[in-house]
Amino acid sequence: MMGLMASDETRTETRTKPRRSTPLGESPTRAPRAPGEAPEAAGTRPWTTWTTRLLLLGIVLAALNLRPAITSLGALLEEVRDGLGMSGSVAGLLTSVPPLCFAVFGVTAPRLARRFGPGAVVCAGMVAITAGLLIRPFAGGTAGFLAGTALALMGIAVSNVLMPVIVKRFFPDRVGSMTGLYSMALAFGTSIAAAATVPVTSALGGDWQPGLAVWAVLGAAAVLPWLPFVRQRTGPTTPRTASGASGDGAGEAGAAHADGPARQAAEQPPLRITRSRTAWALAVFFGLQATAAYITMGWMAQIFRDAGVSAGTAGLLLAVIMMMGVPLAFVIPRVATRLPHQGPIVVVLGVCGLAGYAGLYFAPAGGAWVWALLLGVSNCAFPLALTMVGMRARTGAGVAQLSAFAQSTGYLISIPGPLLVGVLYQHSGGWGLPIALMSALMVPQIVVGVLAGRDRTVEEEAAR
Repeated sequence: MMGLMASDETRTETRTKPRRSTPLGESPTRAPRAPGEAPEAAGTRPWTTWTTRLLLLGIVLAALNLRPAITSLGALLEEVRDGLGMSGSVAGLLTSVPPLCFAVFGVTAPRLARRFGPGAVVCAGMVAITAGLLIRPFAGGTAGFLAGTALALMGIAVSNVLMPVIVKRFFPDRVGSMTGLYSMALAFGTSIAAAATVPVTSALGGDWQPGLAVWAVLGAAAVLPWLPFVRQRTGPTTPRTASGASGDGAGEAGAAHADGPARQAAEQPPLRITRSRTAWALAVFFGLQATAAYITMGWMAQIFRDAGVSAGTAGLLLAVIMMMGVPLAFVIPRVATRLPHQGPIVVVLGVCGLAGYAGLYFAPAGGAWVWALLLGVSNCAFPLALTMVGMRARTGAGVAQLSAFAQSTGYLISIPGPLLVGVLYQHSGGWGLPIALMSALMVPQIVVGVLAGRDRTVEEEAAR
């Protein structure tokens, strides 16, 4: 059963009556400790309805901040290039910075979370996002712009990795619902930044610098709800069920005790994650969908603008692509957790992507809104990948390792994509070759996604 340790299962058998998992938002009741069980970890305090709701707010606000640093830049890329004197190749390098930072800094997230707690790391991540967004427009020159961008992306990187971990740890019986919630918030923040950046820039006088810096306000708002969780190491205490049934039917086991994550980390050695074929398949799937996502966020508005679409409309088209993730990011995780194999969802998303790229190649302006809708559906491979991270590991420690491995390896894989698109665009003088590249990458994405969607766990494979 996912989310329970063997020792927990043994103790559960001694209970005479099953207990219902605490519904989300209610004050949890402390289950009696078994003989010899460690007391509640130091530095924690009892959870209340207010605490749970505050954490929900923090998760939503953090998710809203995980993409505006990227999509706001995509909407103003032409103005930034002109203002800083960038070539197409340098702009391609700029669009490759996000996956590079996510790969480099994301791998440090589990270690930082073990030392300081996930709440403290996410809070620091929100501070870094705010500072980076304030610094980069006014740093002066391309190097300063890249440094400010890297600071913001550092905060995004650690938060990216820790979101599945926080959901698994603090809401172990609501993995499907919570993954859908923060994926939906992430998609909403992505689309709002894409749609609003150009109008906001115009309202602020037409200068791209304040148009980019204004998104730091959203980052500052996300810092506040995480402050009470800086010293919080464990989740709310919820009684275990005898059957381990999930509260939302998502296929997850019942909630563990408040000291479960600490005991689990102490009792289980790190997985040999590289021995798992599923981990590798999920990492490659994550990397290929990230390649498509960052090419879209960095270049799609420019593709539409070069096809004759106005800057404002191009920003709206990019927003449509991202906005499709708002409803689908909530639906897809819930559907995925109810299926034994997520391969069919992978195939549907991939076919939509191939159709969207084909339309973009043959009639970029004529059917722009249709292509945006299709590519928006395809872009929802991201919440599916996050959901599979939670499903392909049984324990919180396993999810932390798999999340760090899949995301860091995946983002390394995605680094060349946006840069290569910029190089192909500059040397070919058009978007035919870049679009052909995007279409070609969709085929292996479907293949490895089907492999990653098989019903197995990395713990089983790593032990072989």
